Amino acid sequence: MPESPAAAPESYSYLGPAGTFTEAALAQVPQAVGKTWRPVTNVGQALDDVIEGRSVAAMIAIENTVEGGVSASQDALATIPGLRIVGEYLVNVNFVLVARPGTALADVRVVSAHPVAYAQTHLWMDATLPDHEHLPATSNVAAAAGLFTSDLADAAIAPPTITQHHDVVVLAENIGDNPNAQTRFVLVSRVAELPAPTGSDKTSIIAELPDDTAGRLLEMLEQFATRGVNMSLLASRPIGDELGRYRFVIDLDGHVRDERVADALLGLKRFSPNVIFLGSYPRADRRAITVTERYDNDAFIDARDWLRGILSGEPE
Repeated sequence: MPESPAAAPESYSYLGPAGTFTEAALAQVPQAVGKTWRPVTNVGQALDDVIEGRSVAAMIAIENTVEGGVSASQDALATIPGLRIVGEYLVNVNFVLVARPGTALADVRVVSAHPVAYAQTHLWMDATLPDHEHLPATSNVAAAAGLFTSDLADAAIAPPTITQHHDVVVLAENIGDNPNAQTRFVLVSRVAELPAPTGSDKTSIIAELPDDTAGRLLEMLEQFATRGVNMSLLASRPIGDELGRYRFVIDLDGHVRDERVADALLGLKRFSPNVIFLGSYPRADRRAITVTERYDNDAFIDARDWLRGILSGEPE
C-alpha cells in the first residue's frame, strides 16, 4: 500500500542531480540539514512534490543577474495555487567548460548546457568557439553527465564542482560573462503561518491589469509609490489566453505586516482583477529596509486614529 504523504519522511525537492547550483542553495537552509533531498528534473516536478506532500518544500531558481527572471518558475508560481515562498537564498555563479578525457578545446563543436547557464556564458562561447552548436540540458550537472551516455555533445558547461561528481576534464575555467553573477533561489512550501517581520523582508506578489486602457500600468505602480513601497523586481509574463495580456511578477521591500505594504496591497486588490500573494520572507542579504518618517508604521496608525476620531465625533 503506498505511503501517505503525512507518513513520508521530511524531504526537500531541488533541481538535480547532485552538484547543481540549486543544491548549493538548499545547503543554506538550516532546517534541511540531515533531511532527505529529492532531485527532480524541472520546476514543475519540484512544486508538484510540495503540493502532493512528497516534500515539505522545494528550492527553485527565480532570478539571475544576467537573464533576469526565470520564466518557468514565475509561470509555475502564477498557476499552481496553495504555495508560499518562505525564504530566499543567493548563490554566486561561475562555470567551467568540461569534456570527456582525451578531448581538446579545438575538438569541441557541440556544447551541452542548461539554457540559463548558456545565456550566462554565450559571449565567451561565441568568442572562443564561434562555430559551436548548443544542445540544451535539463541542468548544469546533467549536461556533464550526458557526455558519458551520449556522443551528441563534445563538451558541457557545468559548475566548477563538477569534477567531484564526474570524471571529466576541465577545458576552460571562469567562462561566465559576468564575474559578479548570482542566482536568486526561493524556498517554496505550502500555505502556512506567515513568518514574523524582521525589518529586512521581501514580499512577492503577482498581479494583472484590469484592462489595456492607457495608463493602467501607471495606476498599478502608483499603489506602491504613493505609500513609499519600493519594488525590487517588476517583470511581465504573458497570461497565455490571448496576445497582449500580461501578468506582473513583483517583489516589494517590506513585510505584509508592515503598514505601508499592507495598505498598498489593499489598494492593489481593489484595482487588480487577480492578485496572487506569494509570501513575505526574510531577505537573503539581510539588508535593513528603511523608509522616510511619513511612510513608517506609526504614520499609518496615526492617520487611521485621526480618521476614527472624526467618524466617532471626537473633538480634534
